[in-house]
This record gives sequence, structure tokens and C-alpha cells, in this order.
Amino acid sequence: MADTSESGKRGSSAVVQADEAYDKFVEDNLKRNYAGHYVHGMLGMTGFRLVNTPTFVPAYLHSISGSDFWVGIGTSLQQLGGIVSPIIGAAQIEHRKKILPVSVTLGLLMRAQILGLAISGWFLVGPWALACALLFLFLLGFFQGPQRVAFQLLLAKVIPIRLRGRLQAWRNLTGGFIAALLSYFAGSWLVANHVWGNGYATTFFLAFVLTSLGLSALQILMREPEPPTVRERKSLRDRMKDFPALIRDDHGFAWFMLARSLVMGSRIGQPFFFLYATFALGVTADAHPEQFGTTLAILSFAYMGADTVSNLVWGYLSDHNGFRSTFVISTALNIAGVGGLLLSNSIETFALSFFVIGAAQSGFQMSTANIVLEYGHPHDVPMRMALSNTAEGVIGSLAPLLGAGLVLAWGYQSSFWATMIAMAAAFVVMVWKVEEPRRRIAPTDNSGK
Repeated sequence: MADTSESGKRGSSAVVQADEAYDKFVEDNLKRNYAGHYVHGMLGMTGFRLVNTPTFVPAYLHSISGSDFWVGIGTSLQQLGGIVSPIIGAAQIEHRKKILPVSVTLGLLMRAQILGLAISGWFLVGPWALACALLFLFLLGFFQGPQRVAFQLLLAKVIPIRLRGRLQAWRNLTGGFIAALLSYFAGSWLVANHVWGNGYATTFFLAFVLTSLGLSALQILMREPEPPTVRERKSLRDRMKDFPALIRDDHGFAWFMLARSLVMGSRIGQPFFFLYATFALGVTADAHPEQFGTTLAILSFAYMGADTVSNLVWGYLSDHNGFRSTFVISTALNIAGVGGLLLSNSIETFALSFFVIGAAQSGFQMSTANIVLEYGHPHDVPMRMALSNTAEGVIGSLAPLLGAGLVLAWGYQSSFWATMIAMAAAFVVMVWKVEEPRRRIAPTDNSGK
């Protein structure tokens, strides 16, 4: 018995020493890793905003198809690609002590799809251009699923929770400012003047360059620690058997997943926000190309400029009160912004509504990407993120199809009402069923929480 006790003491001491070494590595490399994530987020998210904003891709799909239906299909396919892939990616990540190489590979595959959008836009027209655009959007979503898991886990490993909100606030502040300027430039000049033969394709190529520069900066600057322990490697089939326990053992996480999925009801109307604005203002790309380009520029600038103004508020609010508060407030703002679209009748009022929606989406993305890190055991972080992203992807892929059906049957406004109802349900769930996880558990540095 004495030997066993002594062995237990030595084992316990070794664990403590490993934890301390891990914490020391994180603190010693904090400035370098902070800079790497800042530059990656600023440039990478700047480029992806140009693709994910509810203006450029919907307008591009409409320009090559002439149909609201294909706009909904394209948005749905991007979300559909991310349904299963987060779980597959998490299963390939959670047993590794170093995940930066896998993250970079996933990042490169995502960027390749944006380059594909650009090349197909330059060299193809009509049905072939549409088919390639749909394929690249699906693959973009497919690789984005595991990439989001990998990069959030990287962030959790090297940035303590006390600094995550402000890091993302400052990187989104500068990234949002750059993206807002680029979106105005892209809409008013690249698209309006058909630069390089296709302004949309040129915009996507610009996004590819920016995101690639951000990924290169992270690869050069980041120093990744090896955690003292990692989860034992399991087959995907065996790991999936653990899913019910991950949800059943933490009701707060289960309710959060439901609320997050319901907010994705915003995708019912989101692909049609810009198309509705041009319809209500009487602006078409064929009859009024310059006015159409200016409208695209102004509304894109308003949507992405909201990041510039709102992210500091979201970041410091999250650090001070937790990411749940950011989720709740951003959801309320989102409802107000979509409601504002229904009341808009001028470019100024549409721009204000796009600004409110952009600020709300910024808060939603920041809160959902981080609050999931604060539930359960550290070893389960990748799979919890994957489950949450998959649930979001299911709703996100179905919502645009529902939106397209509503638009074809009853007009744009019907999809906006459905959007607000879904988000109102999410607001209720988050307020009454989800408590702030920081009030339940104490953060531990080794998990990044």
C-alpha cells in the first residue's frame, strides 16, 4: 500500500509539473501568438467577409442565374457542406498534441474554393458558371466546418479566456474597417465597371489573396504548446457513441445548441436581404448598372462597417459579463434589424438596417465561437464544437431552401417574418434556459478556458 501511495504522489506531482510547464509556455509565447491570431483574423476574416456578406455572393448567383431560387440553393449548399465535416474534422484533431499543420491544410483547402469561384467567374458563363459556383460554395462549406473547429481550438490553446474577447474585438475592428472599405470599392468600382471582365470574380480573387496572407502570418508567428494530456484516439464510429453523453450530461450545452441552431433561422431571409433592397428601390443590374453598383457598395459597407463600430463593445462586454450576454443582445438586435428592412423605403433606411444586422451577426459569431469552449471537459472541446457546428449547419442548409420557397410563393417579406420568428424563439431559449457557464465552472488554463 505504501508503494502505491508513493507512486500516486509521484504521478500527481508529474501532472502538476506538466500543467505548470504548459502554462509557462503559453505565457512565454503569449505576445507572439496574440500577434499571429490578430493578423490572421484581421486579414483572413476580411477576405471571408467579402464572400460571406449577404450581398456579393447572392448578387453574383442572381446575375448568372436570374433566379431567386438558385440564390437560395447556393446558400443552402454552402451550409450543407458543413453538416458532417465538423465531426469528421474533430475526430482527426482531438487526439493530436499539435494541430497547427492540420489547421493550415484545412485553411488552404477553404481558400482554394474562393479561388475557384474567381476563376470560374472569369472564364465561364451561364449554366457552367452556375454549376461551378454551386460546387465551390458546397466545398467551401465542407472545409469550413472542420476549419472552424481547428482554429477555435488553436485559439483556446494559446489565448487565455481573459483575453479572448478583446483580441477578437480588436482584430475584428481593424478587419471590419478594411473589409468595409474594400466592399465599397468592390461594389462601386469592381462590380460596376466589370473589372477584369467580371467584377464579382475579381472581388473573390481579392478575398483569396487577403485570406492567404492571413494564413501565412499565423503559420509564421504561432508557437503551439503540447498539452500534458490528450484524448485517446478512437474510430469515428466509436466516438459517435459518446455524442448522447456530451449532450445529456450538460443541459446548458444542449439548450445552447438549440438556441444557436434557431438563430440560424436568419438564413431563411438573409440571402434575399440585398435582392429585396434593390427590388424595393427599383434598381436593377441591367437597367441601372452604376446605381446597382453603388447600392451594392453602400449596403455592403454598412453591413461590414458595423464590425468596425460594434466589435470593441462585443469584446469587452464578453470579457466582463460572459459570451451569453453577447448572444442575447445580438439576437435582439438581429430581430430589430430584419424588422427594419420591412419598414425601409430609401437607401438610408436600408443602410441602417444592414448596419444593425451586421453588428448583430458580429456579436453572434463572437459569442457562439467562444461560449462552447466553456462547457464540459477540455478533452471534449473539439467534439462539442463539431456537434454545435453540425447542428447549426443542418438548420443553415434547410433555412435558405425554406426562404426561397417563401419568396416564390408569397414574396420577400414572408421570408423576413419567418426569420424573425426563428430568432425570437432562440432569444427565449437563451434567456430562460441557458445560464452563463462562467458562473458554474472555474476556468483552467490548460484547457484554454
